[in-house]
Amino acid sequence: MMIYSMTGYGRCETQEHERKIIVEMNAVNHRYCDLNIRLPKTLIPLEEQLRNLLKGSLTRGKIEVNVTYYSMAKEDLEVIINEALATEYVKGLRKLASLVQVEDDLSLKDLMQINDVMSIQKKAGDLESIEETLFTAVKGALQDLLSMRLKEGEALKEDILEKIFILEKYLKYIEIQSPQVVLNYKVKLENRLATLLEDSSMVDQSRLAMEVALFADKCAIDEEITRFKSHIAQLRLILNEGGVVGRKLDFLMQEMNREVNTMGSKANDYEITKNVVELKNAIEKIREQVQNLE
Repeated sequence: MMIYSMTGYGRCETQEHERKIIVEMNAVNHRYCDLNIRLPKTLIPLEEQLRNLLKGSLTRGKIEVNVTYYSMAKEDLEVIINEALATEYVKGLRKLASLVQVEDDLSLKDLMQINDVMSIQKKAGDLESIEETLFTAVKGALQDLLSMRLKEGEALKEDILEKIFILEKYLKYIEIQSPQVVLNYKVKLENRLATLLEDSSMVDQSRLAMEVALFADKCAIDEEITRFKSHIAQLRLILNEGGVVGRKLDFLMQEMNREVNTMGSKANDYEITKNVVELKNAIEKIREQVQNLE
């Protein structure tokens, strides 16, 4: 399966007979699927069908859908005559003509020039035929949007896969350095005791071994390293399986960050701490990319 980004743009213009519909879709990041559909008044009865269609293909993101509808089909237009206004206007003019004693030359052309006496309004028309045109445009814009989201999603996937090698590089440094921490501690402890005691033979070797064992247990990060390797394997698996992966990967990033923080707090070693910082930076860069995935 493919991986999709949550951002993208799609547009489609469809014209059939005397009707034209333009659909534009703009998508940005969002935790859930948030559809905001703007329809002309005449097409509002079709909103629920349109929403269901889009939800079948979009699972995450804030999607703005704008529909513009033009029609010159006679069945979609209606002439509205304000009879009361026209009647009162004629009465008033004729009364004025009588008062000032001028010829009554009122014509239909004069009435046509009066605001609100006659207007042309759109009506619902044949919704079944409009629906076909609308959904053709919507599907075209949706396909355009999905194509853009797919292209960006695949690019994000490749970028994350490249960054995984960075994770593995710094984890390898930590894994190599980890056993050395205990050895360094043992040498430091022996040297310190030798300095404090005139005769190094007086050092209680069993007590020394116990102290080193306690330190080794306290600073051991083998489990964290093993779990982090498992998380890397899951990260690759999820990316290669594709589909809707954003939330899974976001959770995985949190878990990886938790393991790295534990390594840093337990290791008690400069070299490991330095590589832990690099690991956290790499995880954050991947997390930023993951935030864009559907």
